[in-house]
Amino acid sequence: MADAPHIPDEAETRARWGAFAWTEENAAQAEKVIARYPAGRQQSAVMPLLDLAQRQVGAETQTQGWLPVPVMEYIARQLDMPYMRVYEVATFYTMYNLAPVGRYHVQVCGTTPCMLRGSDDVFAACKNKGLVKGATTPDGLFTLTEVECLGACANAPMVQINDDNFEDLTYDSMGAILDDLAAGKQPKIGPQIDRQTSCPEGGPTTLKEMVTENHDYRGEWA
Repeated sequence: MADAPHIPDEAETRARWGAFAWTEENAAQAEKVIARYPAGRQQSAVMPLLDLAQRQVGAETQTQGWLPVPVMEYIARQLDMPYMRVYEVATFYTMYNLAPVGRYHVQVCGTTPCMLRGSDDVFAACKNKGLVKGATTPDGLFTLTEVECLGACANAPMVQINDDNFEDLTYDSMGAILDDLAAGKQPKIGPQIDRQTSCPEGGPTTLKEMVTENHDYRGEWA
C-alpha cells in the first residue's frame, strides 16, 4: 500500500479553510440530505455530507478534493456530533481524502484478482508517465494511490480515477488513458476491451437476440 499522505501544516490549513461554508447550492443539498433522516438522527447524514464537502473543496481547488480538519469540524457542528466521530468516518473509508490530491486521483487496485491479471503492468504504465505511488505529480495533475478491492474483479485489472472506473487494462491502455487525461480529453470509461460492463468478452454467448429486442423464446423452448 502507499505511504501515508502528507497533510499540510495545521496553521496553513486553518488559514485556508477555517472559514469554510457551504456554497448556496451545496447548503440546499446538505439540508435535503439531512431531511432524509428522522429527527434526532441527523448524524446519519455524515457520509454524504463528507462527500459533498470533499467535492466542494475539489471545485475550489480544481482537484479531486480532500477534507481539511476545519471542513470536518464544520460538518460536525452542523450535525451536532463530536468532531472525532466525523474523523473516525473519514479515516475509515478510502473514498475520503485526508490530504490534498491532484486533479485526477488514480486509484489502482492491487488486490489478488487484479494482481493476477496484470496490475503490475498498470503500475508500470503509471510509473513511466511520472506517477509515484503515494505522491502527486509536480504539475498537480495526478495522484497515484494503491487501494484494496474496488469491486470490479471480473474486469481486472482496473483503476478508479475520480468517479470513473477503467477496466480490463493493459500497460498500453493505461498509458493511453493517462495521456488523454493530461491532454484534457475524456478517455473511454469502463472496459477497455470488447465487452459491455462485465458481460463476456466479445459479446453475449447466450440469449443473443435479447441484445436488440425483448425476444420471446417460449416457442423455441417448447
